Order: sequence, then C-alpha cells, then structure tokens
Amino acid sequence: MFDWVQNIADWLVYDVLNLNKKQHLAEALNFFIYDTTKILILLFVVIFFMGIVNSYFPIDKVKNYLSRNKLYGLEYLMASLFGVVTPFCSCSSVPLFIGFVRGGIPLGVTFSFLITSPLVNEVAIGLFAGLFGFKTTIIYVVSGILLGTISGIILQNLKLECYLTPWVKEVLANAQREQDIFQAENQTFKQRLSIIWTETLKILKGIIPYVLVGIAIGGLMHGYIPEGFFEKYMDKDNLFAVPIATILAIPMYSNASGILPVVQVLVAKGIPLGTAIAFMMGVVGLSLPEAMLLKKVMTLKLIAIFFAVVTLCIIISGYLFNIIL
Repeated sequence: MFDWVQNIADWLVYDVLNLNKKQHLAEALNFFIYDTTKILILLFVVIFFMGIVNSYFPIDKVKNYLSRNKLYGLEYLMASLFGVVTPFCSCSSVPLFIGFVRGGIPLGVTFSFLITSPLVNEVAIGLFAGLFGFKTTIIYVVSGILLGTISGIILQNLKLECYLTPWVKEVLANAQREQDIFQAENQTFKQRLSIIWTETLKILKGIIPYVLVGIAIGGLMHGYIPEGFFEKYMDKDNLFAVPIATILAIPMYSNASGILPVVQVLVAKGIPLGTAIAFMMGVVGLSLPEAMLLKKVMTLKLIAIFFAVVTLCIIISGYLFNIIL
C-alpha cells in the first residue's frame, strides 16, 4: 500500500542525500521519512473519514447502542479481528485508535484493536508459517487475538476514560457540536465537508509534533540498536527470561515482518520459542515511539496502565508458549 512512500524515502536518502545504505544514519533517516509520511497520511484519511461518519451517525447513538445491547465480549473480539486485517505497526495503528475514540467507541474496545493490529496481520502470518510451521502459527494467531480481546476487557473494566487528555475531551466536544449543527440545520454533504475539513486540520495540527518526536525516537532505535543486543538476557536457563525479554523489547521498534527474522535467529541459537515470541510481541506491541504518540491522547498514568496490562498478558503468553511448544 505504501511502497510509493518507501520509494520516495529511498530516493531522498540514497540518491538526493547520497548516503550509504549501510550507515546507521541513512537507515534511521529513511525510517523517519517513510514512517512519518505514512502515519500523517493515515491520520488525515482516518480523521477525515471518521468526521464524515460521525456527521451521519452521532456519537451518542453509538454509545447508546453499545450500552443497551449486551454483546457478551463480542465487541472486543470483533475489534481484535479487525486489527488482524489491518497490516499496521503499533504507531500506524494510533490514527485509527484516535478515530475510534472520536467516534464514541468504548476505550476498551479501541484498546483491543490497538493491541492486536501490530501483532497479527496477513503478512506476519505468512512469514510465521514459513519460518515456524502451521501449528505454531495457529497458536500464535489465536494467542494474539485473545491477548487483544482479554486486555481490552480488563482495561474497559478499569474505567480509564477519566485519564484521557483534555485534548481528546475537546475533540469529542467539538465532534458533538458539529453533529448538533448538522442535525439542526439539516446541512447537505457538501456543506458538512467544510466543517469536517477544518476540524481535521485542527486535529492534525495538534498531533503532528507528537508524531515527529515519536517517529524520530523510533528511527534512532531502528538505525542504531543492534539486533543481537539483548540475546544474552534471554538464555533458556534463566527462569525470568520471558519477562526480561518482554521488558527489554520495549525500547526497540519494528513491525512484525521486520522482527520475525530476528526471532528465527534467536530460536536457532537455542532461545525457547515462547521467550522469543514474547520478545517479538514486546517489540511490535509495545514501544517508546507508540507511547510518545499516545501521549497526545492519554495521560502518563493511562499509558502506564495500558503498557502494564499488555506486558503482563505477553509474559503469560510467553510462558504458555514455552509449555505448549
């Protein structure tokens, strides 16, 4: 989908700036240009699209439907399954997360999507099957979906809405005011577009600094942290290897496709598969750049709670993988 963005990044870094592909600086800069462009495009498209949706399907109706109809956890499972078909890394999932919050979707349901989307997608599934076999792939996919579903339910029951930032609350208030105008004046689609466009640009202006800082951190990690840096901490004889692998993965940043070859190397060196997968889940599902992006919509306390719940679930999954496989 974004190959053309990658081609532009390659052209700028390797042709215009004439940097060597083997340089850490070149790799970090290429990553920064590609990811920043991709995420800003996603932000614009998602926020603009959700503005159109919200103009015809008011936030209150969505909330009322979800509160009146008992779906017995299916809404969390559906959000996780939607995450499976969206091939995004953790930072790229944030724009959809913002769109969901703006659309009145419960926080726990949006968390289910945010967790599953980077962990499980069709590209990762294909690579996983080729590297580790069909049985292991099925277990991984099921565990990834369950991880998102269960974590979403836990986070929803903690009633964390009060820890959303004032910026999000202002965005929601503006969305509600827009809907009141649309309904009161019975505006045409063309008339609504100008209001939606203005609000989209306003939201983008507020979040762009966080995107730039977050992706800059990710670029530095991507370019300068060596792949084998943490291997010595994940020895098979270490009882605490799974939690150590999960926690040490957080400073790194990659998508599932990028980290899978590293996981294969770790397993080949004798590190248990469950420990290696916990490391992969930590790299893909939890990262400092993602936390930086989420800082615009969540308070530090909410980010800490979110990371703690997901980290705990990943650690449990890692131990289970070591027992099963």
